[in-house]
Amino acid sequence: MTIETAFEVRLPTSLLRLGLGKEEVQGRITEWLVLTLFLEGRISSGKAARLLNISRIAFLDLLRARGIAYVNYTADEPAEEFESVAMLDVKPRA
Repeated sequence: MTIETAFEVRLPTSLLRLGLGKEEVQGRITEWLVLTLFLEGRISSGKAARLLNISRIAFLDLLRARGIAYVNYTADEPAEEFESVAMLDVKPRA
């Protein structure tokens, strides 16, 4: 069971003239807040998915649809990954 809290949100009337209804506005605000918390590192992808009532895979699809990178490497990390892979003693299967 999800407990909800109501907030008053003030929006420019011009936004509502674009055909947005209350439910769509509520959904977009919730999505924006969850995505923001995820991007700030305050919640995991699993927690974000639960907050949006979707699967983790659906959340990862949402990130892709919104142009948000799920894997966010620093400048040095790709080189470190390649170095780690090169150091593995992996033999091809016969």
